[in-house]
Amino acid sequence: MTQSSFSIAARQQLSASPQLQQAMRLLQMSALEFQEEFQQELASNPFLEEGEPGEQGAEVVAAEQANDNAALRQDGESGEGIAQFEAESDRYTVDGVEVSSLQAADWNELPAPGFETLSRGVSGDPEADPCNWISAETTLREHLHAQVCGIQLDERQRFAAVLVIETLDDHGYLRDDVADTALALELEQPLSEAEIAEGIRIVQQFDPAGVGARDLPECLMLQLRATAVGTPGRSLAMKLTGHLELLAKRDHRELQRRLDCSEPAIHEAHALIRTLEPHPGANFAAARVDYVVPDVIVVRQKGKLNAVINPAVMPKARLNSGCIDLLRMSRDGKYPAMQQQLQEARWLLRNIEQRYVTIKQVAEAIVARQRAFFEYGEIALKPLLLREIADELGLHESTLSRATSKKYMATPRGTFEFKHFFSRKLSTDTGGSCSATAVRAAIKEMIEGENRDAPLSDVSLAKMLTENGICVARRTVTKYRNQLKLPPVEMRCQP
Repeated sequence: MTQSSFSIAARQQLSASPQLQQAMRLLQMSALEFQEEFQQELASNPFLEEGEPGEQGAEVVAAEQANDNAALRQDGESGEGIAQFEAESDRYTVDGVEVSSLQAADWNELPAPGFETLSRGVSGDPEADPCNWISAETTLREHLHAQVCGIQLDERQRFAAVLVIETLDDHGYLRDDVADTALALELEQPLSEAEIAEGIRIVQQFDPAGVGARDLPECLMLQLRATAVGTPGRSLAMKLTGHLELLAKRDHRELQRRLDCSEPAIHEAHALIRTLEPHPGANFAAARVDYVVPDVIVVRQKGKLNAVINPAVMPKARLNSGCIDLLRMSRDGKYPAMQQQLQEARWLLRNIEQRYVTIKQVAEAIVARQRAFFEYGEIALKPLLLREIADELGLHESTLSRATSKKYMATPRGTFEFKHFFSRKLSTDTGGSCSATAVRAAIKEMIEGENRDAPLSDVSLAKMLTENGICVARRTVTKYRNQLKLPPVEMRCQP
């Protein structure tokens, strides 16, 4: 028979308060994510309202909060006041030209001149939608459907061609089985194999050439058939589509043996194949656009580089004095939910202020450490670790990681992510060090300046770096070259 026993032991456990959790979450957000989160809070919390910075003085806000604290008996509040988010100055000097804060943040969404006139439309109708004036890009399927409407087909042929078009992927390939798509529709009179094959043949004759192919060799073959009959290398290029693996390996000797042709003829056919489009629907595919809003702007002020918070991302909010007055009239604690919302509004404003204080501190430390980068470019980027900045600012390394995640800095040399300025250290033969980013920049510069008739191999690049005092192995050069998305020496050779 078992016996149960109980014991009492004290232990310590760390737990993050809701306020701290919110601060960490806001710090990790990008500028666009933060704006979306802020707008949601602004719409859901009645104690927050939009307001330009400086509309309420700090003394007035502090007095209001002191009164609120006494009336609502909120423990732990010190009445610090609303965070004021103001830029360090209203005017900046960029390359010797003085511009205003609005000009420095030209990525603001501002209405174009004459927008009111445009919104009325040509007929003067104020209800006219200006979005109707925007021209939308034609998709691949719309382009093909228009061609179906332009040729004479019977009802079954037209339906088969439309079904094939709807089965294509964004690159114009017929990856899925059209017969399976037809069966899923549960037609009263299912399409036969001959009708489906005829629909594929019709679509493969459309523009762009190569659309409707099942694989790459068929795609290239369709494009070669669409070229003029007398095009140099056309007939041999059609044969080469069946030997793409050997062509990719540049095994010209085996190709000569199999196709019974000369090497100059293979070069001519290969040059023709390289002009073809492996993804015929690429020009119609909707490209994804990722917008980057810089959190910090690096400007020159009196010959020195300074990091300032982008005024375009600064939130404009304050406590709603009207709601606070209404809540102050009720001193019997009837509305605990509203008291909690007021507390959350104050937390939000303080956490927003702390977010931008931390980002600005990190940006200033990066600019101070990487000053040579802004003068000479990536080749002068110094090795830098998150731990070094964290120790300098007295922050935890995880906090610094959140502060640099998805944060961008607009500089005279372009817009860069904060993490771009952090790079591991590589040793040199003189006992010094250089950053991996600088080595990648050196490799890119060497490849761009190479002789196209005799491109540099990874071994040659490693030797050249060693001659310049940078000790890098060949496999490291290969890794950095792949990161730069530069092809190997075999692919850079001129045919």
